[in-house]
Amino acid sequence: MNKVVKNSGIKTGIAHIFNIGSTAAIGTIEFEPGLQQDLPAILHKLIPPSRDYGHEQTWHDGNGHSHLQATMLGPSITVPVSEGQLKLGTWQQIFHLECDVKPRRRQIIITVYGD
Repeated sequence: MNKVVKNSGIKTGIAHIFNIGSTAAIGTIEFEPGLQQDLPAILHKLIPPSRDYGHEQTWHDGNGHSHLQATMLGPSITVPVSEGQLKLGTWQQIFHLECDVKPRRRQIIITVYGD
C-alpha cells in the first residue's frame, strides 16, 4: 500500500482503504502468527458460525455470521500520510480479513487525498 501512496505523489494527507463486499473487513493489527490465529478465533467466539441467524432463514448460505463479523470490524480504514508514506506504528500493519465461508475474489480500493 505504501507503493500506491508513493505513486500518488501525495506527501501529506490521508489514504482511505476500502473493501468492496459485505463479508470481509479491513483493519490494522500487529501482523504476527499469534494474532493471525487470535483474531478469527475471537470473532468466532463472539459471533459463532453455528447460530441460526435471520440471514440464514432468508438465504440458507451458511454465512450469516460472516456478515456480522465483517460489519463489526468494518469495511475500511483511513490512515494519515506523512512524507509520502502511510503513518503507522512500528508493528502496526493493515490487514484484509475474509470472514466468508468460501473463497471470494475481492476488490480493494485505495484513495489518497492531500498535497
